[in-house]
Amino acid sequence: MQQRTPLMNPVLIVGCIIILTGFAIRASFGVFQIPIAEEFGWLRSKFSLAIAIQNLAWGIGQPIFGAIAEKLGDKRAIVLGALTYALGLVLSSWSTTPLAHQVYEVFVGFGIAGTGFGVILAVVGRASSDENRSMSLAIATAAGSAGQVFGAPLAEYLLRFMSWQSVFLTFAASILLVLVFLPLMRAPTPVASKVELQESMGAILLKAFRDPSYAMIFLGFFSCGYQLAFVTAHFPAFVTEMCGPILPGGVLHSVGITTTSALGAVAISLIGLANIGGTLFAGWLGNRFSKKYLLAGIYTLRTFVAAAFILVPMTPATVILFSVSMGALWLATVPLTSGLIAHLYGLRYMGTLYGIVFFSHQLGSFMGVWLGGRMYDLYGSYEAVWWIGVGVGAFSALIHLPVREKRVEILT
Repeated sequence: MQQRTPLMNPVLIVGCIIILTGFAIRASFGVFQIPIAEEFGWLRSKFSLAIAIQNLAWGIGQPIFGAIAEKLGDKRAIVLGALTYALGLVLSSWSTTPLAHQVYEVFVGFGIAGTGFGVILAVVGRASSDENRSMSLAIATAAGSAGQVFGAPLAEYLLRFMSWQSVFLTFAASILLVLVFLPLMRAPTPVASKVELQESMGAILLKAFRDPSYAMIFLGFFSCGYQLAFVTAHFPAFVTEMCGPILPGGVLHSVGITTTSALGAVAISLIGLANIGGTLFAGWLGNRFSKKYLLAGIYTLRTFVAAAFILVPMTPATVILFSVSMGALWLATVPLTSGLIAHLYGLRYMGTLYGIVFFSHQLGSFMGVWLGGRMYDLYGSYEAVWWIGVGVGAFSALIHLPVREKRVEILT
């Protein structure tokens, strides 16, 4: 039977729709920082903590939903994730205290886990051939960036006509709507080996936990979460408050970007747009070169880009240049990390193993978002937390170098 190309795979197509919608909503939360804080008179750290808890819940929920998908089926895990996501958004829309937001963001975080990378990349990986897998994972990852392209600007646009509560309800309806495509996600033919299919989850987890390479991948993913979540949650506010003026008659003015608030939302969109190409290119490279060296190179480039941005005065031009540069590196780590895990430990329990590694990513996300709000309240600036991000990025570049890419045969 002739192998389908990645774009002909219905599992990949539906997976992209689900990830695109879920990430469009998730990427918009930074836009709500100022409106919610101003309505209730909260410190920046209050809503920041809610977003941080969302990211932590996402990390905790990822291996749980991965295990649900592997034991009960991918579709059931996705339906449960979408329902939980919508519930969290509805409850958040009714919240009037910081504690309520922080509690209800747990549901949002678990919903993202059930409709996000852990579940979708695992089913896409199982539905793809060896020669197509890296690119298929990259395409699914890029779909998250496609959601980011319009998620933040859409939220910023909707806030001109409706309250933030109504935007949350609109987003809740959107994540439920994607479930109409789920019947098209036909169960893939398993491509795991006979040995993998006979193996228990406990045995493969024990093998991974004893492997220093798995620990290094786990630690290295921390900075990815720190940097991405901090930028997603705080960059729109950072740009709004710190960027130089947008001059009348300039290019930005001519396309309707007249305020730094609009520029902050567009910056998130530009990051997502640039990352579509960057992630697809990373998937192409992952089929041809060492994944660990590619990961080390991506983290190194991120470190230089972030350091250069904070060292120069912030202007509309530097915001755009940073957004495009960081965007090209944004989620490029995801297909390489998930592909490396599949290569080392097989496909049978890829969702659970990637979910555990992703928990490190979300620990970093929690720290990036929470520290951003906390240190802003203490010092009135994001500069210190930005430099922490530069440091952890350099650490991730180094920690991937000793990873052993040769797969060890599983003992039964």
